[in-house]
Amino acid sequence: MKKVLVISDTHSYIDDRIIKYASEADYVIHAGDIGTFDVIRKLKSVSKVLFVYGNIDGNEIRSESNKFEFFELNNLKILLTHISGKTPKYNKETLIKIKEHNPDLLISGHSHILKIQYDKINQLIFLNPGAAGRHGFHLKRTMLRFEIKLNKIENLEIIELGSRSNLS
Repeated sequence: MKKVLVISDTHSYIDDRIIKYASEADYVIHAGDIGTFDVIRKLKSVSKVLFVYGNIDGNEIRSESNKFEFFELNNLKILLTHISGKTPKYNKETLIKIKEHNPDLLISGHSHILKIQYDKINQLIFLNPGAAGRHGFHLKRTMLRFEIKLNKIENLEIIELGSRSNLS
């Protein structure tokens, strides 16, 4: 069993609550718009971190990451990117990667809108954890966590970190 925390759109903001949840996870998956590499350093101090760059990320983050990552955790095939487009009509690059890798799970950020949906057309689960940072139009800061047992997602839960305008 692997415990996974999924975050996105921190925009250079990380607090003790995010670190607490990250320290309880075997893996933290960050779906881009990290902001500063200090966010990744802090997450790596408490867990293993898999991440992609987002549209606001600069050279330091881009030099240490990719636009897409494909990996397996407990035999669950995961495709990670920052901007995927809308389910099930993803952008062209994402559709190519889906056909290439046939993932069980597609994780994306960018919209700041939390979304969990089964995509029947591409036969995958789509996850967008919303935004964990304080920059943007979202009202609530959110993350997702789940467990992977025998290539299945279990105990998926939404974590609300409070209002975007207030510190947690």
